[in-house]
Amino acid sequence: MLGEDAMVSVWEFLKGDRGDSFDTGGQFKVTLTKSQPHHAITGSAATTGYLYINLHWSTRSAERPSAASALRRFFDPRILRPLDTAAGGAAPVGVDLDLACMYELADGTRGVVQPLGRLFGDLNKPPYIKLSGDDVSGAPSGETMHINLEKKDQFKRLLVFVYIYDDTPAFDRTQAVLTIVPQSGPRIEIKLDERAPAARSCAVVLIENDGEGKLTIRREVRYVHGFQSDLDRLYGFGMQWERGYKSPSAPGN
Repeated sequence: MLGEDAMVSVWEFLKGDRGDSFDTGGQFKVTLTKSQPHHAITGSAATTGYLYINLHWSTRSAERPSAASALRRFFDPRILRPLDTAAGGAAPVGVDLDLACMYELADGTRGVVQPLGRLFGDLNKPPYIKLSGDDVSGAPSGETMHINLEKKDQFKRLLVFVYIYDDTPAFDRTQAVLTIVPQSGPRIEIKLDERAPAARSCAVVLIENDGEGKLTIRREVRYVHGFQSDLDRLYGFGMQWERGYKSPSAPGN
């Protein structure tokens, strides 16, 4: 099982206090972009220990809606909360993003690790992926997923994605960043800062096992208006989906 010390070390690393926990190979960070979307994890970093994936975001101020916008919200039957009538200025924006992963194993098994349905996974048995818990604010630590690379040969492909759980702003207003930290070599960063006003989900990266000791990390950053079932259709996992809700007793709450 993943020890508490290992989890503390990776958070210190993400904050910049790297110490001796990770060998960064002299290069601290690789940022995947549209023009540079690929990165390969090779050698012992692809086959030993854990791959850490962290989603961090922050609450950000938003412009208060105009009078016309406020009227539209008032008469929208889907809006069940009262309007904030405080005068002028900027209003705080609540953000609840969820980190998740669809997986396909070498034997054809397919599934998902996510907060909804309390599908937090397991590191020592299939799917060998574990979500640390559910963070509703993004700070200070966000949400972290661990992938057991000792079982790398069991993986075919992993789609790491992020979705907006509730009525929250567009991705470009969350300042969300996904960081992948291997045991050695540079950490890999992907920013979710593109404007996609109607998007509720985003396929962030696809991790594939090439069968020759290498993991390929490919930036996707594909926004969709729907949720998990829409991402599934886009990537062909072929699973059956039903509406899910978070449990108040989920770890990390």
